[in-house]
Amino acid sequence: MTADIAVIDSGSGNLRSVEKALRKVGGDPVVTSDPDVVRRARRIVVPGQGAFAACRHSLQARGLDQAIREVIADGRPYFGICLGLQLLYESSEEHGPVPGLGILRGQVVRFRPDERSLKVPHMGWNGVHVERGERLFSGIPSGSHFYFVHSYYVVPQDRESIALRCRYGIEFAAAIRTGNLFACQFHPEKSQTAGLRLLANFVGDA
Repeated sequence: MTADIAVIDSGSGNLRSVEKALRKVGGDPVVTSDPDVVRRARRIVVPGQGAFAACRHSLQARGLDQAIREVIADGRPYFGICLGLQLLYESSEEHGPVPGLGILRGQVVRFRPDERSLKVPHMGWNGVHVERGERLFSGIPSGSHFYFVHSYYVVPQDRESIALRCRYGIEFAAAIRTGNLFACQFHPEKSQTAGLRLLANFVGDA
């Protein structure tokens, strides 16, 4: 059996809320930690909360890192959420440097407490602004609010890959798009109407 949407279980939480949100917008997700199910899936969603290093280690221990690479290399859609964005890059400062999957060039860095007296983590609702056309943002006005919970953010080497930006003292990448990869720092499954519309666009983007 081939899953339409494989939601990857790396042991880093929030899976059921992602699964529930995808079902609510008409998707047929399968939550799995089986790399063979991931390899056969038509598209994958990689959510994640918690520590970068623990998530990275879990992916490797379960053989999911290689399965993810194979899906991406085959051109099938990848949707990353929070750590699912950060893991695409070369390394993270969190308890590190810790190597990521290295699929994209760039690093994951921490918000600095001295950056305009920011509270870290960045937690709560914040507006995101469209940097360039993104089909998964169809029907979502630029400036719409999404829910964030994070202390680290990605700094892509390819600035053209940034699809959405957010300002929290500094401006950072709220989402990236490159080829078949779309990944966001915010949590669409916790972002009510706008988040559900984003996931609905993904489900309908077959």
